[in-house]
Amino acid sequence: MAYDISTSKYFRFVTSYLIILSLIAAGWVFARAGILPSATPDVLNRVVITLCLPALIVIHVPTLEPAWSLVPLIVIPWLLLAVTVAVVLPLARLLELSREATAALLVLIPLGNTSFLGFPLIEALLGPEYIRLAVVYDQFGSFLIVCTHVLFVVGWYGEGANPGLKSMARRIVTFPPFIALLFALVLGNHWFPDWLMQITVRFADMLLPLVTLAIGMSLQLRLVRRDRLPLVLGLVGKLLVLPGLALLMALALGAERDIALVAVLESAMPPMITAAALLTSAGLAVRLAPAMVAWGVLLSAVSVPFWFWLAGLVFPVSP
Repeated sequence: MAYDISTSKYFRFVTSYLIILSLIAAGWVFARAGILPSATPDVLNRVVITLCLPALIVIHVPTLEPAWSLVPLIVIPWLLLAVTVAVVLPLARLLELSREATAALLVLIPLGNTSFLGFPLIEALLGPEYIRLAVVYDQFGSFLIVCTHVLFVVGWYGEGANPGLKSMARRIVTFPPFIALLFALVLGNHWFPDWLMQITVRFADMLLPLVTLAIGMSLQLRLVRRDRLPLVLGLVGKLLVLPGLALLMALALGAERDIALVAVLESAMPPMITAAALLTSAGLAVRLAPAMVAWGVLLSAVSVPFWFWLAGLVFPVSP
């Protein structure tokens, strides 16, 4: 039995997309009209990396509480990451993709908008009680992958043709989100006074509008020829291949129906906006990454409902 989307759920579904697309469009207009300086995207990305993302890490990482019943939600995103790396690296060599394109595919294929877009869409499609499961996928999967894999990719590919391990390690350990991760793991946030927690929450709330505006201002609708193939590969991998693999993995792991549905939908989310910001802040794929985000959000308006329908058929409601 597949699910039906009620009018209110459909409204929330559409609204979630419209908010992100509107902010991207606003950034694109600002850039084309010369309303803001050309250096604005870089400034916004630096604010996000230095303040907003660390604030988000400090808020959420201390709340991580693993449970055996949720293992498929934790394992699937890491398995998808492993498959992505195993496929992208040899494929990039075969197709002679640039270092920037390779970095973009390594980061944006396995990572989706599992929180900013994933939470409201899962609430719209499945119901608010499923958000707690989406948080597990997002925190133990996407969030920790950002703090580990993405930092490694940015440190390795952002250095140049022959990066040194010492230089890469220095870049990672001095990266504000990594410092925030260590801080959150060691000290937590339970000792924060109310005023400090409120400031931290305000910085975290700024992340989505600032990043989407920066994506819009950096967006180039006409990509150079060398970026077109990586764009297609990235979107096919993110929107079609990975959700299919997540569905098979959920079956193989014997995941419960609720957990399987959330895992498939979270894996089907378009490329992560924050991950794209991390790439562009390091000077990597400054045109390709915003294009993958914008086109991914647009196309996922069709692909996400498809995977929602298919997952509902494979994991039907028990009679």
